[in-house]
Amino acid sequence: MNMPTFEHYIGIDYSGARDPEARLPGLRVYRAERETTAEEVTTPGPYRHWTRKGIAEWLIEQLQSKKRIIAGLDHAFSFPMSYMERYGLETWDAFLTDFRRHWPTHEQWVETLRKGSPRTGEPIEYRLTDRWTSSAKSVFLFDVSGSVAKSTHAGLPWLLHIRETLGDRVFFWPFDGWTPPADKHVLAEIYPSIYRNRYRCEGLTGDQRDAYAATMWLKEMDERNALFRFFDPPLAPNEKRIAAIEGWILGVM
Repeated sequence: MNMPTFEHYIGIDYSGARDPEARLPGLRVYRAERETTAEEVTTPGPYRHWTRKGIAEWLIEQLQSKKRIIAGLDHAFSFPMSYMERYGLETWDAFLTDFRRHWPTHEQWVETLRKGSPRTGEPIEYRLTDRWTSSAKSVFLFDVSGSVAKSTHAGLPWLLHIRETLGDRVFFWPFDGWTPPADKHVLAEIYPSIYRNRYRCEGLTGDQRDAYAATMWLKEMDERNALFRFFDPPLAPNEKRIAAIEGWILGVM
């Protein structure tokens, strides 16, 4: 019998509302261990809801553990290749640095920065992984139901913050490669719509349900020794080259 690869599983349902230190009911964090079901992680102190800054700092703390963690965040980790080519960005790290310079959403509200910003794209621009799903929306499509645009624009600078703080202790899939090393924590993009109907989530809000389902899916796939299949989607060599910059949703095959 194969043993699970990870010891802790984290699913985060994200929100791009308001400013980075606002406490938002749409930010939900669930965690499971090998022997436990997913449970909601509450904020430190007397507060009811998380902030984006608080989640980033909590993740940094968790990812220094010796117990191997896989964490999934519900926002896009990158932009379409058309955007990269338009602005001469050849690597994911270059993209993150450039994005934070033009979109400092770790300090300001997405809506404030949207006004008059030329550093953007069109709602018809998709990543390859978005096209491989039935419902994923463009990272540039704002103000519609199910949009990931705000959460993506709000979350990207925090990925860079985590990367700068923890260095190579964390493997950002698939930007650091398609096969995570056995001694690294893993951060990956998730899309809870793929997993949510697999699990009974009575009594939970929509945001809680998505974080719970994502956490349980990561745990279940690892226990079945199946995660490695999702780490290696059936892409042609050129598609893998594109996805290594655009990113990929874990679970899309």
